[in-house]
Amino acid sequence: MKETLRQVAIYGKGGIGKSTTTQNLTSSLAEMGKEIMVVGCDPKADSTRMLLGGMDQQTVLDTLREEGQDIDLDDILKRGKDFNNIRCVESGGPEPGVGCAGRGIITSINMLETLGAYTDELDYVFYDVLGDVVCGGFAMPIREGKAQEIYIVASGELMALYAANNICKGIKRYAESGGVRLGGIICNSRQVDGELELLKSFAEKLGSQLIHFVPRDNIVQRAEINRKVVIAYDPDSEQAGEYRALAHAIDDNEKFVIPEPMEQDELEQLMMDFGILEV
Repeated sequence: MKETLRQVAIYGKGGIGKSTTTQNLTSSLAEMGKEIMVVGCDPKADSTRMLLGGMDQQTVLDTLREEGQDIDLDDILKRGKDFNNIRCVESGGPEPGVGCAGRGIITSINMLETLGAYTDELDYVFYDVLGDVVCGGFAMPIREGKAQEIYIVASGELMALYAANNICKGIKRYAESGGVRLGGIICNSRQVDGELELLKSFAEKLGSQLIHFVPRDNIVQRAEINRKVVIAYDPDSEQAGEYRALAHAIDDNEKFVIPEPMEQDELEQLMMDFGILEV
């Protein structure tokens, strides 16, 4: 494993567009020539769908259930369709109603290490992680130092910022033992009034930065329907340029901090200051 390998976890509340952002970001990095592995850590196993052209990826947990422990790396790792320098893995989850979904992350990462997936050619490993850090399994990438960099996808909505603030509490808890740091906030815009300035202020209060503001554009949904990331669907579009800008911002980023999460009343006051919450 090369010393310069950057292991990055992308967090954010459910429905915020975290997986969409991750796939568009990693494809933009791949376009820059970076060697990347994306590990989907959501039981829905949809973190690599657009990268694979809509193909249903066989998850690590499903493969283990069907084949047992005697599996090869090719059984669980596939190459991207439009960018074959992206290696795609889906952790999967337990059977419905049984077990902890977060354990799939632990099992998958251990299996990938055993099978030699973390090769010297890799520049980045991205972990696309479900929702909030409320389960020990989902906190695993930051708890055990698998990911050194965290980016949180948020918007100008209260629950998105509430989740982001909670994630920062998890980062702070494991910062010393795991060495994890917050690299910044990615705003996936919902066109909330004053959203850009709100997200800048939110990031500053955490001691971090707004790494990029991704505007809302229906081309993202059109690309998804066609099972593509934006830069493959319409490489000359303005939105493709936004994802490329995000990729460059992360590739050039040197600001990594232990965040200072806000108290609940401080977060609500911030929302009031921007007219999102009313007294």
